[in-house]
Amino acid sequence: MIAVGLRERKKTETRAALAAAALRLALEKGVDNVRVDEIAEAANVSPRTYNNYFASRDQAIVAGITASRALTVAAALRSRPSDEPLVESIIAAFAEQYREPPSEALALITSTPSLREAYLDSTSSMEPPIAEVIAERLGKSELGASVLAAAVSAAARIAVRRWVDLRPSGLVVVPAQSVEDHLREAIGHLAPALT
Repeated sequence: MIAVGLRERKKTETRAALAAAALRLALEKGVDNVRVDEIAEAANVSPRTYNNYFASRDQAIVAGITASRALTVAAALRSRPSDEPLVESIIAAFAEQYREPPSEALALITSTPSLREAYLDSTSSMEPPIAEVIAERLGKSELGASVLAAAVSAAARIAVRRWVDLRPSGLVVVPAQSVEDHLREAIGHLAPALT
């Protein structure tokens, strides 16, 4: 099992506080009216500290949605039956995150061109907790689990991109095929490595 130290936990908490502040401010004021110094102040850190965590305002806003998603995916994975094939557990855990109708925050992201790509790329934030579960379930080394988690993240990103057709106009078209079908197809390619 990969142990998380106090320093890493504090870094995770700071990142989550910045992300939550960025999302809250974007919802209150609109994306274009949020400044980095306001986000830092709302999270009780300096702008310099902010820059250690996020390269842009868009990344911080998107992280406001995806920060809790990583923990939720990990919890969903851990709650799956231990005798269920890991690939099936991963597909089910990811699918749960996208079944709900779009929230106000998700609507903000999908309607703002600068946030859409950052959102699709944000699946990488789910890698550490997925790596922990892979290490636990398969007895993989930290490196092996991290590599497999990165592959799962990439497959999920591709599946979500295919599920939600994000048009340049900002129009979001959700196709008839379910997100679970897209996830099953994309993550299914990793099944041999996840056994």
